[in-house]
Amino acid sequence: MAHPSQLGFQDAASPIMEELLHFHDHALMAVFLISTLVLYIITTMMTTKLTNTNAMDAQEIEMVWTIMPAIILIVIALPSLRILYLMDEVSNPFLTVKAIGHQWYWSYEYSDYDNIAFDSYMTPTQDLTPGQFRLLEVDNRMVVPMEASVRVLVSAEDVLHSWAVPSLGVKTDAIPGRLNQTSFITTRPGVFYGQCSEICGANHSFMPIVVEAAPATNFNTWSTQIQEA
Repeated sequence: MAHPSQLGFQDAASPIMEELLHFHDHALMAVFLISTLVLYIITTMMTTKLTNTNAMDAQEIEMVWTIMPAIILIVIALPSLRILYLMDEVSNPFLTVKAIGHQWYWSYEYSDYDNIAFDSYMTPTQDLTPGQFRLLEVDNRMVVPMEASVRVLVSAEDVLHSWAVPSLGVKTDAIPGRLNQTSFITTRPGVFYGQCSEICGANHSFMPIVVEAAPATNFNTWSTQIQEA
């Protein structure tokens, strides 16, 4: 989860988020270099007393400031396209979960298991236990096995919502009457927090998302208990 005064992204908990972090750093270096060059040119032009009457018709300058931006855009676009293809790739998921947005809570259905379906409401502040986070904790977490491909089918029952977990690099719109698909693989056990990222009404900020990644044995135990309950 995010913490106070945080400047960067949350720590990556999935391979896709690691790729997004690397791409962010890559693009940021390009931004810093361009900003430094432009600032240097502006400063030089404002402080020098030298003039050149042929500067307006210099073909060399025209070629440089046309070709350089094209090269920079290619350097940024190629890794961006690679990540887009990686994010859209879904092959033989170990688990499929359907997340449905409501005003104002989430419900989950485990398609590969019988009788595993539940609603996930935000835990009221007065019911929080020590160590839980206000406005982020829920009564029923979405539990998934770690190091396994999980496919999430996202939809909504009433209005537009958005199922987003920043540390997993996942953000998918929930649209009534339509199924959107995303996938992720958690690289470590843990509890990862998200929130609805589409303004959906008065209680938009009170429908958090909690994904709990557990080892396969723990997940099997949890699923058995839920089915027997």
